Amino acid sequence: MRRKDREIKDFREIAEVLNKCEVCRIALNDDGYPYIVPLSFAVGETKGKTVLYFHSATEGKKTELIKKDSRAAFEADCSNRLFFDEEKGNCTTEYESVTGKGKICFVDDESEKIAALKAIMRHYGREDFAFNFALLPYTAVLRLEVESISGKRNMKRG
Repeated sequence: MRRKDREIKDFREIAEVLNKCEVCRIALNDDGYPYIVPLSFAVGETKGKTVLYFHSATEGKKTELIKKDSRAAFEADCSNRLFFDEEKGNCTTEYESVTGKGKICFVDDESEKIAALKAIMRHYGREDFAFNFALLPYTAVLRLEVESISGKRNMKRG
C-alpha cells in the first residue's frame, strides 16, 4: 500500500468498515479477464477464519466461473464523499474501503446456509426476517474464505 498513513491495520476496524458497506464486489477469473459482480453479503467466521457470505442464484455466469476457478478477489467501500479544498484549489475523495482475496465455494450444509442467510439479513437491518425455507434448494449461498484482507481510509480531519 503506497499511502501507509491511510492503511487500516486493526482487523476490528476493517470489520467495522465492512459492516457499514452496502455492497461487496467479487472478481472472478473469466478466461484471463476479471469478471466483477456486486452482491449482498455478510461478514462471518467459521473454523476460526474470516469469511464473507453471499446470496446468489443457483445458475448463471458467476456460478459457472466459480465452478471452474474458486479463486476470488473482493472489494467493498463506503463513506464516499467528494471533499473540495477551495483554498488549495483541489479536491479529494473521502472513503473507507476493504479489499482482499480468498477461495469461494458453494455452501451445501443446510444449517450453515440458513445461518448465512440470517447473517445477510442482519447485515441489512432485518433481524426478524422470516424467509421461506421451501426456497432453500433454489437459493445459492457462497462462502469466501478470506486469505488476505486490507483496509484503507481517507476521512477529512478537523
